Amino acid sequence: MSNIAHALLDTARRHGGRVALIAPHADGRPITFAELAAQTGAYAEFLRREGIRPGERVMLMVRPSPEFICLAFALFAVGAVVILIDPGMGYRNLLACIGAVKPATLIAIPRAQLFSRLFRGPFASVRRRLCVGRGLGLLGVELPAHPPAAELTVAPSRDSDLAAIIFTTGSTGPPKGVRYEHRIFNAQLAMIRDHYRIGPGQVDQPAFPLFALFSLALGATAVIPDMDPTRPARVNPVKFIRTINEYQVSYSFGSPAIWKVIARHCQERGLRLPSLKKVLMAGAPVPGELIARLAAILPEEAEIHVPYGATEALPIVSITGREVTGETWALTCKGQGACLGRALPGIELRVIAMSDGHLAGERAVTPLPPGEVGEIVVRGPVVTAAYDHNESENWLAKIPAHDTIWHRMGDLGYLDESGRLWFCGRKAHRVTTRDGELYTICCEAIFNSHPLVARSALVGVGERGGQRPVLIIEPKGRVADQERLFAELRALAQGHRHTAGIADFMIHDSFPVDIRHNAKIFREKLAVWAAGRLSLNA
Repeated sequence: MSNIAHALLDTARRHGGRVALIAPHADGRPITFAELAAQTGAYAEFLRREGIRPGERVMLMVRPSPEFICLAFALFAVGAVVILIDPGMGYRNLLACIGAVKPATLIAIPRAQLFSRLFRGPFASVRRRLCVGRGLGLLGVELPAHPPAAELTVAPSRDSDLAAIIFTTGSTGPPKGVRYEHRIFNAQLAMIRDHYRIGPGQVDQPAFPLFALFSLALGATAVIPDMDPTRPARVNPVKFIRTINEYQVSYSFGSPAIWKVIARHCQERGLRLPSLKKVLMAGAPVPGELIARLAAILPEEAEIHVPYGATEALPIVSITGREVTGETWALTCKGQGACLGRALPGIELRVIAMSDGHLAGERAVTPLPPGEVGEIVVRGPVVTAAYDHNESENWLAKIPAHDTIWHRMGDLGYLDESGRLWFCGRKAHRVTTRDGELYTICCEAIFNSHPLVARSALVGVGERGGQRPVLIIEPKGRVADQERLFAELRALAQGHRHTAGIADFMIHDSFPVDIRHNAKIFREKLAVWAAGRLSLNA
């Protein structure tokens, strides 16, 4: 089985009468696997009649909905290359990504179709437009709202065939299109099924739309939450919790920003989520306090998992919430980094000497001793081989070694004596002073313990090798006495060897964060802001 659409077809044949999909904010009518496969088949036939052929690049810009699910599977079934871009990444990044990936067909809601007409340059490669919704004949051929059911047929495909291009969040630079061959999706399905034990009989409420495809392919029911996936921190907890309880959701994947809102809402009102037996949180380091607060509203037997990975390689490492709260969080608070857990089956993980240039050959992936901080590199079945139309990034991020390719995660960390991976921060975010390197996660943990600090961000001002470390605070509320707070933070800094050189502190009321998870801090933007503040005060 190469094509992920085969998984849906197989599930429909075995569990056709089971509920596959529920979209409460649409018509709310449960859709069975048989109905989902038939509707997907109808869309696939429509796409073929419109001329879409295997290998054609198709950009899909449709809100989370049954139409999004069916169209995604239909495009896989046709053999097209599905292009997915977060619309919330900002117009400049969005247009640059579209121009780089060169879609031949645009399948989109009317608003996105109009957008493509206004900014013609990046969409110059588009020769076919299909509108999901009423376009009045002006925005492309309208897809039928309820096409007659058709048998789902899947185009022949090989493991090495390109299935999709999925863009990174751009948290440390311009977003990059990651090439997903069919083999990657199949490896991810197997990893999710076997390690997290997800399959038929379970009910998922995914806060990230793409994960609904995995759940359905594995035979689980997917409930599409009523939320804006590009603004997870603004999730309406009442709506999110209502559908968990109404449809007896048994597991859910979302960023820490979502679960922070849900946990707070439940604790303030004395609510629990009795059906929710499994929660996956990813996208940024997850605080032990959040894990503990979330565990308090779940059944005693519930599992919390924190997988680690990136768009280029996901998942590769995982840790349970119990291991974090019971063993590693106390060390994280002392500045030893965030424990990410152990490599998943089939994943080979190494920490190598840090470098900002190109690496190649076996010597480049010589592992460092346990406890020594370096770059995290990985290879395995879920690790993608290349970025699309981006040789400069491939040159930097991929390490060819004999007959394999290692991916450089762009993260710094170390392995402990038991083989667990500890995360110290992004390589691009390290602060290089005259006295040595400072790592964001290790330093920020010291200051995050202060009761007035919601979170902190370490940035460097100046050229590498002589940077001035600045610790920026996002406070929990209004700070009545700023100088007193800074004095207390300086005292905290002096209590630890790795933070003793930090003497500059600033307050920023609301950190800029990534769109996809609302959790990754844009430290580059904060560094520019801090440099401006220092120059004004000079």
